[in-house]
Amino acid sequence: MSTAHSTSTLRQAYDAKTFRQVGHELIDLLADHLEQSIAAQSDKLIQYRDPATELAFWQEDFAHAPAAPIDFFRKILDHSTHVHHPQYIGHQISVPAPINALAGMVSDVLSNGTGVYDMGMCSNALERVVTDFTAKKIGYDTTASGFLTSGGTLANLTAVLAARSAKAPGEVWENGHQGRLAIMVSEEAHYCVDRAARILGMGKEGIIKIPVDDHFRIRIELLEEYYQKATKDGLKVIAMVGCAGSTATGSYDDLPALAAFSKKHDLWFHVDGAHGGAVIFSERYRHLVAGIEQADTVVLDYHKMLMTPALNTALIFREGHRSYDTFQQRAQYLWEAQQSPEWYHSGKRTFECTKLMLSIKVYATLRSYGPEIFGDNVERLYDQAKAFAQLLSTAPDFELAVEPEANIVNFRYTALPRETWDIENTKIRQRLVDEGRFYIVQTVIRGEKWLRVAIMNPHTGRQHFQGLLNEIRRIMS
Repeated sequence: MSTAHSTSTLRQAYDAKTFRQVGHELIDLLADHLEQSIAAQSDKLIQYRDPATELAFWQEDFAHAPAAPIDFFRKILDHSTHVHHPQYIGHQISVPAPINALAGMVSDVLSNGTGVYDMGMCSNALERVVTDFTAKKIGYDTTASGFLTSGGTLANLTAVLAARSAKAPGEVWENGHQGRLAIMVSEEAHYCVDRAARILGMGKEGIIKIPVDDHFRIRIELLEEYYQKATKDGLKVIAMVGCAGSTATGSYDDLPALAAFSKKHDLWFHVDGAHGGAVIFSERYRHLVAGIEQADTVVLDYHKMLMTPALNTALIFREGHRSYDTFQQRAQYLWEAQQSPEWYHSGKRTFECTKLMLSIKVYATLRSYGPEIFGDNVERLYDQAKAFAQLLSTAPDFELAVEPEANIVNFRYTALPRETWDIENTKIRQRLVDEGRFYIVQTVIRGEKWLRVAIMNPHTGRQHFQGLLNEIRRIMS
């Protein structure tokens, strides 16, 4: 390739006039997509293709000469799952408010990192506003502090690191593993909590899983027994993790009881509220996380029920100064004093140094529509889960796993011989995805297969739930 051609191509890639033209075309394309998806004008929200077929399509596309960007964007829409369609009730992924797409465009054009202040002045300040607002909703006082990070997995890992720093100071960070550390969790806790403990070298024995009751809440009466056994076995328990709510069923642990137990044994009390912690913004459902303000740390995903694209997660510390103790490396080219509490250098407290402007998306929604919108969305989703559960309870050919506390509903089709339920419900889910009119997932509860929906779309209503049950009946007829 000639130097002249390279220069011309680079100039074209940064051309503002081309960007303006393509941008207008893309906004029109996305606006049409949103309008059609929300109104369910298409009877399909996913055009399922097997992995080999999908890969072959894009390999063939990549072999072609460069083409108009808008054609590529159209293909992306055609080959993606449409979460704004009201019959998307699958994974726990938010249905983003369109303002976030515009905020994301601003962020991507600016490409300002957030690790150090002078590279991310605006984003660091916005992050402080957003996390202070969230901390206040949790019930923390003004000594609390937090930051945003890329997802619940990183946030929970950081929280467990913070617990280790607080309850085993200097034992590992400077000298490596000397003793055997452990954390206590519900057996219904998200797998990333288990993963965090293993990453930190605690091993299988360092993850003390407590059984749950019939409503999938951690059994408080077993805590002391499991703690004493771990201590007798030579483990140093450093943290107690509560679910708000659990991954499979959305159930909420008894947080005040966990807080009291943690205080009794001087444990770090962490609440994984990645999904269900969003009820802090709702007057109607706030009671589900009573006691959350006693936690040392709380994780909350904005990219679940708070209308924000993935990944976007807050980790909030009740004692803000603790957030600076987790990472202690020297990095003179970024800042002189690692341990000084400078909120405006977010790289001091997170795994990420070059971090996206995560705050701009959350702030854009709050600033455009007011802070009440988060509570409105949560209440709509939780109310609709109750409506679906009520519909299932009156359907003789379906069974509800447990009365939902959150926006997660587990059920199965039962108009079949009992011994076939697992196999046939698995087939039902795959048929639904193959046909593309509904998108749901499945889970395993107490060793049995259940169909699972997470109601993430405020446009999903009773008519869609009834349509899902009718579609399953049609499949099985």
